[in-house]
Amino acid sequence: MKIEIFLHGGNNVNIRKNEIVAIFDIDKTSTHKVTRDFLEKAQKQGIVKNITDDIPRSFIVTEKNGKKTVYISQLSPATLKERI
Repeated sequence: MKIEIFLHGGNNVNIRKNEIVAIFDIDKTSTHKVTRDFLEKAQKQGIVKNITDDIPRSFIVTEKNGKKTVYISQLSPATLKERI
């Protein structure tokens, strides 16, 4: 029997824990050019999913079968970490 564990990313969006590559703090990382370039490229590729109606506080990078997805969340990285 296979048991899957999910992380609630906010706004009723659940993300499979085994697909999470990284969780980043938007405020701390978006000041770096590399992060801005990454998010801009992800946006152009259409792999960004905004799962917040509030001010974004984190982004979650996932990968499944070689396909990346970036979730923008209103939850802080510390809150997300507690949920894992």
